[in-house]
Amino acid sequence: QDPPGSGNGGILLTDQKFDNFILEIDMKPDWGVCSGLYLRGNDIGQCFQMMVDYHDRGNVGHIYGEGTGGFNTRMFDINGKLDAAGKLASLTTAGHKKATDVGLVRGCTPEAWLKAWKVNDWNTAKVRVAGGDYPTITTWINGLEVCRFDGDKSRHRGYNKANVLKTLGPQGSIAVQVHGGRGWPKGAKCRWKNIKIREL
Repeated sequence: QDPPGSGNGGILLTDQKFDNFILEIDMKPDWGVCSGLYLRGNDIGQCFQMMVDYHDRGNVGHIYGEGTGGFNTRMFDINGKLDAAGKLASLTTAGHKKATDVGLVRGCTPEAWLKAWKVNDWNTAKVRVAGGDYPTITTWINGLEVCRFDGDKSRHRGYNKANVLKTLGPQGSIAVQVHGGRGWPKGAKCRWKNIKIREL
C-alpha cells in the first residue's frame, strides 16, 4: 500500500498477455496481508486469482473470481496462532469443505497444506493455466497440488463461464496484487521473487 497504511490497493501487471502457461513464483507474505496472484488479468483488476489472503479466515492457493462473479473455490480457511511477542507461530484450519462442493475437480486436505506451507519463510507457488477459452487451472504450494479448477465444467454457483470469458477474454496479464482496505497491518509486506513463466 502506498503510502503504508493508507488503504490504497494496487496491482503490478505484465505488459505481455498470456493464455496457456506454467508460472512459478516465490512469495513471502507477512501475517495479516491480503494479496493475490492474478491470472489472465485485465488492466482494471478482473481475473482468475490464486488467493494469497494470509490472515485469519483467509486462504492461500485456491482460486477466486476477482471481478468476475466472485466465485470462491476455497476448501478451508487458515487462522494464525501468535507467540507472546505477537509473531505468527503456527497455523490452523477451519471451515473444511469438499472439492466438489466448491466447484473443484480436486483439492488437497487441510492437513497436507499445513505440512507443505513454511511459516515465516519463502514458499514457492506454481500455477498451470491451460485449455483455451475455459481454462483448467492447477495450483501448487511447495510441490503440493492445492487445487484443480476446470473452467469448462465447474458447477460452482457463482461461476458463469460465458460471462467470465466475455469479461477476461482468452488471455491476459499475470499480476501481483495489494488489496485495498484498512485491515492491512502497518508495515506489513508481501514479497515476491524468482518469477518464471513458460508458455504452453
